[in-house]
Amino acid sequence: MANTPEKSAIKAIYFSIIGNAFLAAIKFLSGIFGNSYALIADGIESTADIFSSFFVLIGFKYAQRPPDENHPYGHSRIEPLITFLVVAFLVTSATVIAYESIENIRTPHKVPEAWTLIVLAIIIIWKEASYRYVIRKSKETNSSSLRADAWHHRSDAVTSVTAFIGISIALVFGKGFETADDWAALFASAFILYNAYLIFRPALGEIMDEHRYDDVVENIREVALTVKGIKGTEKCFVRKAGMKYLVELHAIVDGTISVDSGHVLAHKLQDKLQEELPEISHITIHIEPACEKQHTKNLR
Repeated sequence: MANTPEKSAIKAIYFSIIGNAFLAAIKFLSGIFGNSYALIADGIESTADIFSSFFVLIGFKYAQRPPDENHPYGHSRIEPLITFLVVAFLVTSATVIAYESIENIRTPHKVPEAWTLIVLAIIIIWKEASYRYVIRKSKETNSSSLRADAWHHRSDAVTSVTAFIGISIALVFGKGFETADDWAALFASAFILYNAYLIFRPALGEIMDEHRYDDVVENIREVALTVKGIKGTEKCFVRKAGMKYLVELHAIVDGTISVDSGHVLAHKLQDKLQEELPEISHITIHIEPACEKQHTKNLR
């Protein structure tokens, strides 16, 4: 069977869930036995990632349901809502990490064990590779929730980098610098919050039908002009719903043709657009009669 974008995305989500479960266990054990709260904080984020990836999976499968009587445009709008949930997990984990970091900074404790740096180095490499894999899949599938899941991996990698730096400082400078890894965890929590905003912003734009798709509009206009009888395009509005786009297009045709001919042209244009741009799930085409100015240029 063909590896569809939907199947590819689901594989990436399972990859995230399994990888995060494995890493969370390693981080917690290494943090506890290696005297490093930065690693424990890392484990907290990975645990949150497991749950957020699980919700991404549920939301993604729900989004693939076909249109029905109550949802004529399908169920894809669940994706940005799931993204908001992922952001909530990020904010929660960042808050917990920040609180525990401050508590540990105020509490005397031992310097982390040197071998925790080896664990962190392996984690950093794995999480960055995971980010690159999942972000590639998010671009292939055009999924906002999968993109959010990818950024979980990147934030996890950065959290581990800060932990590596903090533990290194504590080991190199010794007594008096025991809390360096706690400060690293506190810095990581701020970075996680920043990433949460980066994930939240495009999902909000998707829910609000914000215009963010100039490249898609340009592709639509170019394809439209390849259909014989279409003299140009006027208004073109694009909304994103999950992995697909919903399009409203005003097409310019000869004003002297019959209504029936205009109807046929509209269907030809619709078929051509969906053939050339399969990421478009729904197109509404409005036929406009050409005037002299419209013969020579397209209007927005």
